[in-house]
Amino acid sequence: MTAVIETPGPVPVTDWDDELTAQALAADPDAPLAPDAVPWGVAHEGMLPAWYMPASLPRHRGGWRALVALAVVVGLVAINAAGLCITYGHLVIA
Repeated sequence: MTAVIETPGPVPVTDWDDELTAQALAADPDAPLAPDAVPWGVAHEGMLPAWYMPASLPRHRGGWRALVALAVVVGLVAINAAGLCITYGHLVIA
């Protein structure tokens, strides 16, 4: 069952939730599956289809980015180890 709803803006979640709840409660839980129904694990390589979450591509990042990230982490740990706090951007005694 496909319904086309034309709205000028975003549809409130409660409208869709009520409609889906009504359809779920009206459905027959003992109805047989369609002959062409395929389980998720068989039709796709993983648990999710490729259009939903494509595989990530490995990238080689430069070493300077890792050094900058490490310097930031070491700086924050050193500030906290010294008994100072920089949570809101101002260095204060904790």
